[in-house]
Amino acid sequence: MHYDSRIPIYLQVIAHLKKRIVSREINPGDKLPSARSLAVEYEINANTAARIYKEMEAMGLCFTERGTGTFVTNDLSIVERIKRETAEELVKNFVKEMSALGFSAKEMKQAIEEELK
Repeated sequence: MHYDSRIPIYLQVIAHLKKRIVSREINPGDKLPSARSLAVEYEINANTAARIYKEMEAMGLCFTERGTGTFVTNDLSIVERIKRETAEELVKNFVKEMSALGFSAKEMKQAIEEELK
């Protein structure tokens, strides 16, 4: 994974894991790698990996069972909420970037319709 130096690494990894969860690459109830394995996979510090899971637990995206590991939430409403929030963020960024390039709302809609064909 290539990191953007303007955004904290832990937020970038969380965003990547959220995408993997909402796309069902990682399914509800699946066991997540240990913090150490996550650190190796993403080439990050072990403390950063632990922080990622702590933050994701606070979001309701995962839970930890002592002695067993960390698992993706089984609550599909949380996964759907994260999916909607992710879509909203993508649309906002698209509109912001297209507006900065001088595209009108009509031109943006047209570009989307053409891409969907």
